[in-house]
Amino acid sequence: MGETKLKVVLLKHTPDPEAVVAMAAKLCYSAANIDELKKNIEAKDQKRFIEKLVKMGHLSPIEHISLTFGIEGISRACSHQLVRHRLASYSQQSQRYVSEKGQGSGGEGQTFEYVIPPSITEDKEARDAFERLMAEAQKAYDLIVDRLNKKGISGEAANQDARFVLPNAAETKIVVTMNARELLHFFNVRCCERAQWEIRETAFQMLNEAKKAAPVIFSKAGPGCLYAQCTEGEFYCGKIKEVREKFGVAKSNISPIPPFTKGG
Repeated sequence: MGETKLKVVLLKHTPDPEAVVAMAAKLCYSAANIDELKKNIEAKDQKRFIEKLVKMGHLSPIEHISLTFGIEGISRACSHQLVRHRLASYSQQSQRYVSEKGQGSGGEGQTFEYVIPPSITEDKEARDAFERLMAEAQKAYDLIVDRLNKKGISGEAANQDARFVLPNAAETKIVVTMNARELLHFFNVRCCERAQWEIRETAFQMLNEAKKAAPVIFSKAGPGCLYAQCTEGEFYCGKIKEVREKFGVAKSNISPIPPFTKGG
């Protein structure tokens, strides 16, 4: 118990996702029946066709495939941002049904799992203060549960009230399902350097997993500045070179870096 680390796992995805996208797209323009279309799709490499679809912005066929991720080691602060992406399905670990009571002797020395921001980790005084507060939150939680138990209030009834003392740093686990078109949008905004650090790292790990399932569809996914100028205007992060290097974008495939710097 205590500090935890982010983990993202691709649990399931639409079988043969890029073949499904190709069938959906070609159906729009083909006089062939479904069986003929399926046979033709399976007989050919659809890489160039799907690349063309994405480049054209013809993205509705991409909605036919979905990917499901298991995510753990994120804070409640991060999950609140994640669920704002409404074209998705979520199942999140409940603080009502799952107790956060300390597991040591009387709960002493044991805390719920939590996320510490890197900026705090790097500062010993700040980290010490943070960890003291986590320990105090645990003590308050345990005390409240014990007091409620003495009143005959137990289980989920006690947890649902005791959880009010838990901080945004408290770790949560969540299963997320999105269709590929929504994922492209999610990666566009959440892989950006201006996104909060935790959801940015979550998005980056999700993208790495998505590329394993559908490498062509997600080959150019990421923040909007990878292949075009930054659209953040005066909020430009000033790190476009580093961002493009992180995502492995070749210099020959990118637009010039914006002439402005952060602040205007």
